[in-house]
Amino acid sequence: MLPYQDPSLPVEERVEDLLGRMTLEEKAGLMFHTMLAMNPDGTPVEDPAAQPGDVTTTEMVRGRLMSHFNLLGGGGARQLAEWHNHLQAMAAETRLGIPVTISTDPRHAFTDNPGTGALAGAFSQWPETTGLAAIGDADLVRRHADVVRREYLAVGIRVALHPQIDLATEPRWPRISGTFGADADLTSELVAAYLEGLRGPEFGPESVAGMVKHFPGGGPQLDGEDPHFPYGQEQVYPGGNFDYHLKPFKAAIAAGATQMMPYYGKPVGTEHEEVGFGFNKGIITGLLREELGFDGIVCTDWQLLDEARIGPFLEPAKAWGVEHLTPIERAAKALDAGVDQFGGEKCPELVVELVRSGRIAEERIDVSVRRLLREKFRLGLFENRYVDPDRAEEIVGAAGFRELGEEAQRRSFTVLTGDRVLPLRGRPRVYAEGVDPAILAEYAEVAAGPEGADFALLRLESPYEPRTGGFFETFFHCGSLAFAEDRLAEILALLDKVPTVVSIRLERPAVIPEIAARAAAVLGEYGAGDRAFLDVVFGRATPEGRLPFELPSSMDEVRRSREDVPGDTENPLFPIGHGLRLTA
Repeated sequence: MLPYQDPSLPVEERVEDLLGRMTLEEKAGLMFHTMLAMNPDGTPVEDPAAQPGDVTTTEMVRGRLMSHFNLLGGGGARQLAEWHNHLQAMAAETRLGIPVTISTDPRHAFTDNPGTGALAGAFSQWPETTGLAAIGDADLVRRHADVVRREYLAVGIRVALHPQIDLATEPRWPRISGTFGADADLTSELVAAYLEGLRGPEFGPESVAGMVKHFPGGGPQLDGEDPHFPYGQEQVYPGGNFDYHLKPFKAAIAAGATQMMPYYGKPVGTEHEEVGFGFNKGIITGLLREELGFDGIVCTDWQLLDEARIGPFLEPAKAWGVEHLTPIERAAKALDAGVDQFGGEKCPELVVELVRSGRIAEERIDVSVRRLLREKFRLGLFENRYVDPDRAEEIVGAAGFRELGEEAQRRSFTVLTGDRVLPLRGRPRVYAEGVDPAILAEYAEVAAGPEGADFALLRLESPYEPRTGGFFETFFHCGSLAFAEDRLAEILALLDKVPTVVSIRLERPAVIPEIAARAAAVLGEYGAGDRAFLDVVFGRATPEGRLPFELPSSMDEVRRSREDVPGDTENPLFPIGHGLRLTA
């Protein structure tokens, strides 16, 4: 047994032994963390056309010596566990047998966006993070993260590409549903609880590492556009609120965060260089490492170095501010800035070339490789690289976990108006849109149309303007927060025909003054099933949610507000913290 294989030795001793045995190519492979798909039956994808970037699993693990992968897509619990075990067996056959670390974006809620989060599927389903913030209960957040930890461990996922602790100060930003809302103090409290739940009693073999994002706070995007795309690269601070957005990250570091992800955007009008945060030495080395004392892993957001083809779409590199540099020059700048790992990339040959050419010292590479190896050892991956598929089927989506998630869905609903109408009593005759009629029949008499109905129920998605410029762009809900005129007219026509309870899923804030004025009741929701919704409407559950961000009264007021300031629109329709209480 070699020293790095001996679990009785201190982690630092094992790290140094393994580091001393690694070739430059093996070190470089460790520094890349990209997306990897799986076949539905749990086998690795070996068809290049079915893999993001056209590279087979075997080539990435054995050829490029990579050992960090972000699961794209998913499957049943057994298939996920078996896929993980296939990867670990493949990695075990490499020269040093360094185990694979699997990561994932959130997959316990209702978001279905390959760029930000996966629909729950086999896992227990909870409200979005904003729903947890609406409840505002740190103990619940800790229990939620503990469930996430248990379900992830069962299938071999050891790094959560979350929590996302950006602040929702710009209401048009399409990534608000992944945040804890606009309040820095609440977010600071909840991120500490979240990290505790992922960690468990102590950081070790039963932990999931949380990659906190997006340092130093990705919320204040110019006009609410997202820096996944060239037109959204500017991050602005017209209210001078840079430090406000930094506050939750200080709390995360104090709570023991071991990994951090900078966002794509570039700071505009600050003291910092106007380049993307992943290339920004003043942000990563100066602020995060030196001023805040963070010595964990810094992994860039995905695809900063080179363009990538996904199906018919060519996705440009998110190299904002350094578009003029070549991929190898971008890699050098990011390493100089202080990053340890490149997300969404699979080109370790760039790092090899930088060292071989003398542009980057191998000692600098060793600094990052030590951090990456230390995390694998602390997570116990060298001793316990495989998982039990039978056990995975028992744990993932277990009845108790699903019940906890559904209870949180019900609690998270926010009553915006209609506390004198809700809850509905008895078995009224109800017409519904957006609700499964078979489930509704368990609560009320189902009407075929609004005519003759006692009430109507209307479940809505928050409005947005579709984008069609690229693969990921189609999934991001950007633009106006108001319904288009024709759709608003349809909604109002129903409200005028019959007393209607409207529930709107607040993926982002919505501009709904006409709906609020004419509906019998309005609920805000953050991801919930039909039964959770109906339990609230019919008084079988008590909604506790309070708005984690404000709902503006007009788009003109949104456009006049400052991107970095919470609750900054004039005369909001509903302010941060609004939420009525229902009486039985």
